[in-house]
Amino acid sequence: MTITQLKYALAIAEHKNFTKAAEKCFVTQPTLSTQIQKLEDELDIIIFDRGKKPIEVTDLGRKIIFQARNIVNEADRIRDIVDQEKGFIGGEFRLGIIPTVMPTLLPMFLKNFIKKYPKVKLKIEELTTEEILARISDGHLDAAIAATPLESENIKERVLYYEPFVAYVPNNHRLKDKKTIDVSDLDIEDMLLLEDGHCFRDGVINLCKTFKDQMDDSFQLESGSIETLIKLSNEGMGMTLLPYLHTLDLKEKLNPNLKHFTQPSPAREVSILYHKSELKMQIIDAMHNSISGIIRGAIKFQNVEIISPLAK
Repeated sequence: MTITQLKYALAIAEHKNFTKAAEKCFVTQPTLSTQIQKLEDELDIIIFDRGKKPIEVTDLGRKIIFQARNIVNEADRIRDIVDQEKGFIGGEFRLGIIPTVMPTLLPMFLKNFIKKYPKVKLKIEELTTEEILARISDGHLDAAIAATPLESENIKERVLYYEPFVAYVPNNHRLKDKKTIDVSDLDIEDMLLLEDGHCFRDGVINLCKTFKDQMDDSFQLESGSIETLIKLSNEGMGMTLLPYLHTLDLKEKLNPNLKHFTQPSPAREVSILYHKSELKMQIIDAMHNSISGIIRGAIKFQNVEIISPLAK
Protein backbone atom coordinates (compact mmCIF):
# COMPACT_ATOMS: atom_id res chain seq x y z
CA MET A 1 0.00 0.00 0.00
CA THR A 2 1.40 3.40 -0.99
CA ILE A 3 0.44 7.05 -0.54
CA THR A 4 0.15 7.28 -4.32
CA GLN A 5 -2.39 4.46 -4.42
CA LEU A 6 -4.43 6.18 -1.71
CA LYS A 7 -4.38 9.45 -3.65
CA TYR A 8 -5.63 7.59 -6.73
CA ALA A 9 -8.45 6.07 -4.66
CA LEU A 10 -9.45 9.51 -3.36
CA ALA A 11 -9.53 10.87 -6.91
CA ILE A 12 -11.81 8.05 -8.08
CA ALA A 13 -14.11 8.56 -5.07
CA GLU A 14 -14.34 12.24 -5.96
CA HIS A 15 -14.88 11.96 -9.72
CA LYS A 16 -16.63 8.54 -9.80
CA ASN A 17 -14.83 7.87 -13.06
CA PHE A 18 -11.43 6.25 -13.72
CA THR A 19 -10.62 8.39 -16.75
CA LYS A 20 -11.37 11.69 -15.00
CA ALA A 21 -9.49 10.55 -11.91
CA ALA A 22 -6.45 9.68 -14.05
CA GLU A 23 -6.54 13.15 -15.64
CA LYS A 24 -6.72 14.72 -12.18
CA CYS A 25 -3.68 12.70 -11.08
CA PHE A 26 -1.76 13.32 -14.34
CA VAL A 27 -1.35 9.62 -15.12
CA THR A 28 -2.79 7.33 -17.77
CA GLN A 29 -6.02 5.51 -17.05
CA PRO A 30 -4.37 2.04 -17.29
CA THR A 31 -1.71 3.12 -14.75
CA LEU A 32 -4.33 4.31 -12.29
CA SER A 33 -6.50 1.20 -12.78
CA THR A 34 -3.52 -1.09 -12.22
CA GLN A 35 -2.56 0.61 -8.97
CA ILE A 36 -6.13 0.51 -7.63
CA GLN A 37 -6.36 -3.18 -8.52
CA LYS A 38 -3.10 -3.81 -6.63
CA LEU A 39 -4.48 -1.96 -3.62
CA GLU A 40 -7.71 -3.98 -3.65
CA ASP A 41 -5.77 -7.24 -4.10
CA GLU A 42 -3.47 -6.39 -1.19
CA LEU A 43 -6.41 -5.60 1.09
CA ASP A 44 -8.49 -8.46 -0.38
CA ILE A 45 -11.55 -6.21 -0.71
CA ILE A 46 -13.48 -4.33 -3.38
CA ILE A 47 -13.31 -0.54 -2.88
CA PHE A 48 -15.17 0.48 -6.03
CA ASP A 49 -18.23 -1.05 -7.66
CA ARG A 50 -17.25 -0.81 -11.31
CA GLY A 51 -20.59 -2.23 -12.46
CA LYS A 52 -22.39 1.00 -11.51
CA LYS A 53 -22.49 4.10 -13.70
CA PRO A 54 -21.16 6.32 -12.31
CA ILE A 55 -18.77 4.19 -10.26
CA GLU A 56 -19.82 3.82 -6.63
CA VAL A 57 -17.77 3.29 -3.50
CA THR A 58 -18.71 0.09 -1.66
CA ASP A 59 -19.81 0.18 1.98
CA LEU A 60 -16.43 -1.07 3.14
CA GLY A 61 -14.76 1.15 0.55
CA ARG A 62 -16.24 4.25 2.21
CA LYS A 63 -14.42 3.38 5.41
CA ILE A 64 -11.20 2.90 3.45
CA ILE A 65 -11.65 6.24 1.66
CA PHE A 66 -12.27 8.02 4.97
CA GLN A 67 -9.07 6.62 6.43
CA ALA A 68 -7.14 7.22 3.19
CA ARG A 69 -8.02 10.92 3.39
CA ASN A 70 -6.63 11.09 6.93
CA ILE A 71 -3.44 9.31 5.88
CA VAL A 72 -2.89 11.54 2.85
CA ASN A 73 -3.50 14.65 4.98
CA GLU A 74 -0.93 13.49 7.53
CA ALA A 75 1.55 12.78 4.73
CA ASP A 76 0.97 16.30 3.42
CA ARG A 77 1.59 17.60 6.93
CA ILE A 78 5.14 16.23 6.76
CA ARG A 79 5.76 18.41 3.70
CA ASP A 80 4.19 21.35 5.56
CA ILE A 81 6.55 20.84 8.49
CA VAL A 82 9.54 20.89 6.16
CA ASP A 83 8.25 23.92 4.23
CA GLN A 84 7.61 25.88 7.42
CA GLU A 85 11.03 25.01 8.82
CA LYS A 86 12.63 26.27 5.60
CA GLY A 87 10.37 29.33 5.49
CA PHE A 88 9.02 28.23 2.11
CA ILE A 89 5.67 29.68 1.06
CA GLY A 90 4.63 28.04 -2.18
CA GLY A 91 2.87 25.20 -3.96
CA GLU A 92 -0.74 24.72 -5.02
CA PHE A 93 -3.34 26.41 -2.84
CA ARG A 94 -7.08 25.89 -3.48
CA LEU A 95 -9.21 28.78 -2.25
CA GLY A 96 -12.99 29.15 -2.27
CA ILE A 97 -14.73 32.54 -1.96
CA ILE A 98 -18.44 33.29 -1.58
CA PRO A 99 -20.07 35.32 -4.43
CA THR A 100 -20.80 38.45 -2.34
CA VAL A 101 -17.14 38.74 -1.29
CA MET A 102 -15.24 37.67 -4.40
CA PRO A 103 -15.83 40.65 -6.78
CA THR A 104 -14.82 43.28 -4.22
CA LEU A 105 -12.11 41.60 -2.12
CA LEU A 106 -10.23 39.71 -4.84
CA PRO A 107 -9.11 42.80 -6.82
CA MET A 108 -7.96 44.43 -3.58
CA PHE A 109 -5.43 41.80 -2.52
CA LEU A 110 -4.74 39.32 -5.35
CA LYS A 111 -2.15 41.27 -7.34
CA ASN A 112 -0.12 42.17 -4.26
CA PHE A 113 -0.33 38.64 -2.87
CA ILE A 114 0.88 37.05 -6.11
CA LYS A 115 3.72 39.57 -6.34
CA LYS A 116 4.81 38.96 -2.75
CA TYR A 117 4.42 35.15 -2.91
CA PRO A 118 5.16 34.18 -6.52
CA LYS A 119 5.71 30.51 -5.67
CA VAL A 120 2.12 30.05 -4.51
CA LYS A 121 -0.06 28.62 -7.28
CA LEU A 122 -3.56 29.85 -6.43
CA LYS A 123 -6.64 28.02 -7.69
CA ILE A 124 -9.68 30.15 -6.82
CA GLU A 125 -13.34 29.13 -7.09
CA GLU A 126 -16.52 31.09 -6.44
CA LEU A 127 -18.64 28.85 -4.21
CA THR A 128 -21.62 29.07 -1.88
CA THR A 129 -21.05 28.69 1.85
CA GLU A 130 -22.60 25.21 1.79
CA GLU A 131 -20.22 24.11 -0.99
CA ILE A 132 -17.26 25.59 0.87
CA LEU A 133 -18.00 23.71 4.08
CA ALA A 134 -18.36 20.44 2.20
CA ARG A 135 -15.17 20.89 0.18
CA ILE A 136 -13.01 21.89 3.14
CA SER A 137 -14.30 18.90 5.10
CA ASP A 138 -13.59 16.58 2.15
CA GLY A 139 -10.11 17.99 1.60
CA HIS A 140 -10.93 19.55 -1.78
CA LEU A 141 -10.19 23.10 -0.58
CA ASP A 142 -7.23 24.32 1.44
CA ALA A 143 -9.05 27.41 2.68
CA ALA A 144 -11.97 29.71 1.94
CA ILE A 145 -13.23 33.22 2.58
CA ALA A 146 -16.83 33.49 3.79
CA ALA A 147 -19.17 35.19 6.22
CA THR A 148 -18.97 33.77 9.75
CA PRO A 149 -19.55 32.43 12.37
CA LEU A 150 -20.61 29.12 10.83
CA GLU A 151 -20.37 26.83 13.87
CA SER A 152 -18.74 23.89 12.06
CA GLU A 153 -16.78 21.63 14.39
CA ASN A 154 -14.33 20.49 11.68
CA ILE A 155 -13.46 23.97 10.45
CA LYS A 156 -11.51 26.80 12.05
CA GLU A 157 -12.26 30.49 11.45
CA ARG A 158 -9.92 33.50 11.61
CA VAL A 159 -11.58 36.88 11.28
CA LEU A 160 -10.34 39.08 8.43
CA TYR A 161 -12.65 42.08 8.82
CA TYR A 162 -16.10 43.31 9.81
CA GLU A 163 -18.10 44.71 6.89
CA PRO A 164 -21.07 46.98 7.67
CA PHE A 165 -24.39 46.71 5.84
CA VAL A 166 -25.35 49.82 3.87
CA ALA A 167 -28.90 50.52 2.71
CA TYR A 168 -29.48 51.37 -0.94
CA VAL A 169 -32.65 53.49 -1.02
CA PRO A 170 -34.01 54.76 -4.38
CA ASN A 171 -35.42 58.28 -4.62
CA ASN A 172 -39.03 57.07 -4.67
CA HIS A 173 -38.76 55.05 -1.45
CA ARG A 174 -40.39 55.86 1.90
CA LEU A 175 -36.92 56.18 3.55
CA LYS A 176 -35.42 58.47 0.89
CA ASP A 177 -35.33 61.59 3.12
CA LYS A 178 -33.62 59.98 6.09
CA LYS A 179 -29.90 60.80 6.51
CA THR A 180 -29.28 57.62 8.49
CA ILE A 181 -31.59 54.70 9.09
CA ASP A 182 -32.24 52.36 11.96
CA VAL A 183 -32.71 48.61 11.78
CA SER A 184 -36.27 49.13 12.99
CA ASP A 185 -36.98 51.12 9.78
CA LEU A 186 -36.53 48.00 7.67
CA ASP A 187 -39.49 46.14 6.25
CA ILE A 188 -38.92 42.82 4.54
CA GLU A 189 -41.97 43.48 2.35
CA ASP A 190 -40.18 46.18 0.33
CA MET A 191 -36.72 44.60 0.44
CA LEU A 192 -34.98 43.15 -2.61
CA LEU A 193 -33.02 40.01 -1.73
CA LEU A 194 -30.47 37.69 -3.24
CA GLU A 195 -31.66 34.25 -4.28
CA ASP A 196 -31.81 31.41 -1.79
CA GLY A 197 -28.36 29.91 -1.14
CA HIS A 198 -26.55 33.21 -0.55
CA CYS A 199 -25.49 33.70 3.07
CA PHE A 200 -25.80 37.49 2.65
CA ARG A 201 -29.50 36.95 1.96
CA ASP A 202 -29.82 35.01 5.23
CA GLY A 203 -28.01 37.80 7.05
CA VAL A 204 -30.49 40.38 5.73
CA ILE A 205 -33.45 38.18 6.71
CA ASN A 206 -31.98 37.66 10.19
CA LEU A 207 -31.48 41.40 10.52
CA CYS A 208 -35.11 42.08 9.67
CA LYS A 209 -36.32 39.31 11.98
CA THR A 210 -34.57 41.04 14.87
CA PHE A 211 -37.31 43.65 14.87
CA LYS A 212 -40.19 41.68 13.36
CA ASP A 213 -42.18 39.11 15.32
CA GLN A 214 -43.73 37.69 12.18
CA MET A 215 -42.50 37.64 8.62
CA ASP A 216 -44.06 36.56 5.36
CA ASP A 217 -41.66 34.36 3.36
CA SER A 218 -43.20 35.32 -0.01
CA PHE A 219 -40.76 38.04 -1.01
CA GLN A 220 -41.47 40.54 -3.72
CA LEU A 221 -38.41 39.87 -5.83
CA GLU A 222 -35.13 37.97 -5.66
CA SER A 223 -32.00 38.08 -7.81
CA GLY A 224 -28.74 36.23 -8.28
CA SER A 225 -26.41 39.24 -8.07
CA ILE A 226 -26.01 42.44 -6.09
CA GLU A 227 -25.57 44.44 -9.30
CA THR A 228 -29.01 43.29 -10.47
CA LEU A 229 -30.54 44.24 -7.12
CA ILE A 230 -29.22 47.79 -7.55
CA LYS A 231 -30.66 48.04 -11.06
CA LEU A 232 -34.04 46.74 -9.89
CA SER A 233 -34.01 49.18 -7.00
CA ASN A 234 -33.37 52.04 -9.42
CA GLU A 235 -36.47 50.91 -11.30
CA GLY A 236 -38.54 51.47 -8.17
CA MET A 237 -38.92 47.81 -7.16
CA GLY A 238 -37.79 48.39 -3.57
CA MET A 239 -34.71 49.04 -1.45
CA THR A 240 -31.86 46.64 -0.81
CA LEU A 241 -28.87 46.19 1.49
CA LEU A 242 -25.28 46.11 0.26
CA PRO A 243 -22.01 44.98 1.82
CA TYR A 244 -19.91 48.11 2.44
CA LEU A 245 -17.12 47.20 -0.01
CA HIS A 246 -19.66 47.01 -2.86
CA THR A 247 -20.54 50.67 -2.30
CA LEU A 248 -16.98 51.80 -3.07
CA ASP A 249 -17.38 50.90 -6.76
CA LEU A 250 -20.76 52.55 -7.29
CA LYS A 251 -21.05 55.34 -9.83
CA GLU A 252 -20.86 58.72 -8.14
CA LYS A 253 -24.38 59.66 -9.22
CA LEU A 254 -25.77 56.71 -7.20
CA ASN A 255 -24.05 57.67 -3.93
CA PRO A 256 -27.01 59.80 -2.70
CA ASN A 257 -29.02 56.56 -2.55
CA LEU A 258 -26.72 55.12 0.11
CA LYS A 259 -27.88 55.33 3.72
CA HIS A 260 -25.68 54.28 6.63
CA PHE A 261 -27.16 52.76 9.77
CA THR A 262 -27.12 54.36 13.19
CA GLN A 263 -24.43 52.77 15.35
CA PRO A 264 -23.82 50.07 16.22
CA SER A 265 -24.02 49.35 12.49
CA PRO A 266 -25.24 45.88 11.52
CA ALA A 267 -22.34 44.08 9.86
CA ARG A 268 -21.12 40.74 8.64
CA GLU A 269 -17.99 39.05 9.90
CA VAL A 270 -15.73 37.84 7.05
CA SER A 271 -13.14 35.19 7.89
CA ILE A 272 -10.67 32.84 6.34
CA LEU A 273 -11.71 29.21 6.93
CA TYR A 274 -9.57 26.08 7.00
CA HIS A 275 -9.73 22.51 8.22
CA LYS A 276 -8.90 21.81 11.85
CA SER A 277 -5.99 19.64 10.65
CA GLU A 278 -4.26 22.99 9.87
CA LEU A 279 -2.51 22.04 6.65
CA LYS A 280 -0.64 24.73 4.66
CA MET A 281 -0.77 27.15 7.56
CA GLN A 282 2.18 29.15 6.24
CA ILE A 283 0.11 30.13 3.19
CA ILE A 284 -3.04 30.71 5.25
CA ASP A 285 -1.09 33.00 7.61
CA ALA A 286 0.38 34.91 4.67
CA MET A 287 -3.05 35.37 3.08
CA HIS A 288 -4.65 36.42 6.36
CA ASN A 289 -1.96 39.04 6.98
CA SER A 290 -2.10 40.30 3.40
CA ILE A 291 -5.88 40.76 3.38
CA SER A 292 -6.08 42.20 6.90
CA GLY A 293 -3.39 44.76 6.09
CA ILE A 294 -5.11 45.94 2.92
CA ILE A 295 -8.64 45.99 4.27
CA ARG A 296 -7.81 48.26 7.22
CA GLY A 297 -7.51 51.17 4.83
CA ALA A 298 -10.92 50.51 3.27
CA ILE A 299 -13.12 49.81 6.31
CA LYS A 300 -12.82 52.18 9.25
CA PHE A 301 -16.10 51.28 11.01
CA GLN A 302 -15.53 49.65 14.39
CA ASN A 303 -18.81 50.07 16.28
CA VAL A 304 -20.70 47.18 14.68
CA GLU A 305 -23.12 44.41 15.61
CA ILE A 306 -22.44 41.11 13.85
CA ILE A 307 -25.45 39.56 12.07
CA SER A 308 -25.39 35.79 11.71
CA PRO A 309 -25.07 34.40 8.16
CA LEU A 310 -26.85 31.20 9.18
CA ALA A 311 -30.45 30.70 8.13
CA LYS A 312 -32.79 30.65 11.14
